[in-house]
Amino acid sequence: MSADEYDNNDSRDQDLPDSGHHLSEEEVERALASFEAEFNEGQNQADQPVDHSGSGVDDEAGLDSAPADESSAKPDGADGVAADFDQELEGLIGNRAKAAVMVTRLASAELLAAFCQISDISAYCIQAREGAVAVLRNLDGDGPEAAIRDLTTVVSGLSAILAVNRADKLEVTLWISGQSGQTLAPPILFAATADFVEDLMIGTTTVDRLRQDGAAIFDSGEYNREKAMGIIASHTRFGAGGSTRKGRVE
Repeated sequence: MSADEYDNNDSRDQDLPDSGHHLSEEEVERALASFEAEFNEGQNQADQPVDHSGSGVDDEAGLDSAPADESSAKPDGADGVAADFDQELEGLIGNRAKAAVMVTRLASAELLAAFCQISDISAYCIQAREGAVAVLRNLDGDGPEAAIRDLTTVVSGLSAILAVNRADKLEVTLWISGQSGQTLAPPILFAATADFVEDLMIGTTTVDRLRQDGAAIFDSGEYNREKAMGIIASHTRFGAGGSTRKGRVE
């Protein structure tokens, strides 16, 4: 817009009230020049390409660089979740026990853990006034039955009760000399054992929680055969807690 055009536009507004201040031709030219410079600067900035690098927006290169292996895109712990699901499913259909314990009349959980070690049984053994209890780790298939069979075979004369929860069905059986015998009603077992036995079997407590509550727990996996035999010798020779009821280790 030229100064003449500006003057013509101004003349069309001559009916407007006079503000009392009139710009000189030089002031008008300077104002137009300043406006034009600012306008051109804004246009130049608008025409500059926008740099999206580092903006976090994926471009074609970013998309192409995504891992081709879908397994690498899995969230952390996905395999662990799948394993937990598989175990839960096995428990629901009964192929894997939800819980299994061996209940004895041994006064010492440490002695029971030693017996488990020499019998190749993986278990947490918990001290209880009513008798030491072994919480079995191998819950697959007939793992619980194999464990108590081995225990009552290796430790001759030792009887024990096996309680197993499969698919929310409790089975309680007396074992002696590697043979299963009388079956018992779960309430009879729970009435004669420590309260935590029932809690373990129905899933309202865990070994870790019992440990936090101060229970004395011995892990058979922490012993080797030499240490286990030493524990057995100390209990049977001097009678310092625990008894196999004149049983012997074979």
